[in-house]
Order: sequence, then C-alpha cells, then structure tokens
Amino acid sequence: MKSFLATTTASRRRDAIDKAQDIIYDALERATARSRMALARKALAITPLCADAYCILAEEARSVEETRDLYARGVEAGELALGRKGFKEYAEHFWGFLETRPYMRARAGLAGALLKLGDEDAAIGHYRDMLKLNPGDNQGIRYVLMGCLLRRGDEAGLKELLAAYEDEGSAHWLYTRALLAFREGRVSENEVVRLVKDAWSANEHVPGILAGTASPVVSEGDYITVGGPDEATEYVAECGPAWRGTPGAVEWLTKIVATLPANDG
Repeated sequence: MKSFLATTTASRRRDAIDKAQDIIYDALERATARSRMALARKALAITPLCADAYCILAEEARSVEETRDLYARGVEAGELALGRKGFKEYAEHFWGFLETRPYMRARAGLAGALLKLGDEDAAIGHYRDMLKLNPGDNQGIRYVLMGCLLRRGDEAGLKELLAAYEDEGSAHWLYTRALLAFREGRVSENEVVRLVKDAWSANEHVPGILAGTASPVVSEGDYITVGGPDEATEYVAECGPAWRGTPGAVEWLTKIVATLPANDG
C-alpha cells in the first residue's frame, strides 16, 4: 500500500480509488460470494487502497483470524486513502462523507472480529475511537459498546456513554438506564418508576423475554422492528446477562411493569 502511495500522485490515487469503489458497488449487487470476491480482487488490482474490497473478502473468510486480518488491511487501506488531511477535515463527521464510509465499515468489522476472538479491550478501543470520529453514530456502534461495558461491569464507562447520548430513546438505552438505577439504589421510587415506564413505552416485550415468560423472536431480515419482539430479543441477547447477573433486577422489573397498561397498537 505504501509503495502505491509513493509512486502515484494524489489525483491519480483518488481516481484509482473512485474507479475501484465503482467496482465495489457493482460487487454488492451480485448474488454469489464468488462473483463478489472476484470483483473485490479486481478492485484491489486497481488500487490496494480500496478498503471495501477487503471488507467483502473478510465476509467470506474461512476463519475468524482471517476475517480479522482482512478487516485490519481494510482499516490500513482506509487510513492511507484518507490521509492526515482527510482525518482532520472529516473529524466528528465521519460517515457524513462517502469517502469515509469504507474505512468505518472496515473498522467496525475489525472490532467485531476482535470481540469474537476475545480481545474485548482492543474492540472497545476501536468503538470509542469510532464514536469520536462520528458522534452521530450512523452505524449504531454505541449499542455494541454499551453491551461490552455492561458485560465488563464498567459502570463508570457506561454512565459516560449514556450521558453522551442522553436524549436517546431506544429500548437499549432506556432499559439499561433503568438497570443502572436499580443497581445504584439511590434514585427515588418515583424516578425509578418513570424510568421503567419510559423503557416500557419504547418496547413492552423486553421484560417477558428477560423473565422467560415470552419467547424470543429473531428478525427474519436485516432490519429490526422498533418496539417489536425482535428488537427486545436483540436487547436481551446483548444485555440480558447483565440483568440476570444483578440479583433481584429481573423480578423488580417484572413487578413494576405488571402495574403498567399495555402500549397502544
């Protein structure tokens, strides 16, 4: 990659990256892994700085280690393609510009692979850096980071993350706020009930799935239904161990929601 940088001008590099990216867009429309991989390699033959090409290859890798290594190459390619100027120019607005998205996709993939390999410290570092680059968090990185911090029992880090998105109204955020309030035991009863009501309004399926009185519902597609049982299932899969590992928390939540009316619709 560095030799490519050394032997090409900035304008030629940008032209090559744009040409390779057009091939990637074509690859993403292909139905078979074989055709996608062939086009990814074609893109890399044009320039080794095509981060999305490594992402496509990583998705078809035969091992988690190979996935990690390919995403790592994608991150390196993205960093070199953007350069210091790009990181400075797009700071805090990554994802808002098309040029930054291949890098962000590669870095999210790398962090996910590191999680699977048990290197949670490294994954958390990537997630935190990505939120600094793009506080708007179009990729939903904050939800994955929240799950990591819950599993680790890092309540200080969790409070900091929750405060950074204090207006967040998702089930993930609201139920986790309620859990923290229960753990601390310093919040007034009225405030606790309000927190649970807010969470219940966002998704009334979470308590039942947590308690095992309702069956999980896995989303059939790539999208999660906001307020639906599939969203609740995803939350419980990610954060359920933290609830169940907090003595009395699930019973406390169940008791409060039993007094609440079902949401309209």
